[in-house]
Amino acid sequence: MAFAITSSAFANGQALPSKYTCDGMNVSPPLAWTDVPAGTESLLLSCSDPDAPGGTFGHWVAYNIPPDQSELREGGLAGGADTRVAQAVNDFGNAEYGGPCPPRGDRPHAYRFRLVALSGPIDVPTPEPTCAEIVEASVPLEIASTEIVGYYGR
Repeated sequence: MAFAITSSAFANGQALPSKYTCDGMNVSPPLAWTDVPAGTESLLLSCSDPDAPGGTFGHWVAYNIPPDQSELREGGLAGGADTRVAQAVNDFGNAEYGGPCPPRGDRPHAYRFRLVALSGPIDVPTPEPTCAEIVEASVPLEIASTEIVGYYGR
């Protein structure tokens, strides 16, 4: 099998339930993964919207996830529930999951949940790193990646 990420809440390329958006409970969806590559020392999980009017919008980055972890339950990091995992400051200005919230009337946006296997932990570049800073710091450590895309419109 290949390194893969899935969700029990939505299928790849399908609609993201409103529960996981600003119109619902705004909690992260349940995500699970399989076949983490050999040599992985940490994982990074991001959610971004490349369809945002001002360019790619960072909704979430959870990083330094232990390589033996195989899932994040629904809302799994809300309130710092797992202290082993760090979260970057998203483009809403919060160090947490910020669900999809596209402009009303836009066509549905593609929300990319990307899981990256890394050869080491991420050295934090600043005291409160942004999603973009953490993603940039992860690039030289990337072993493999996989993603699932959910669509949401308002």
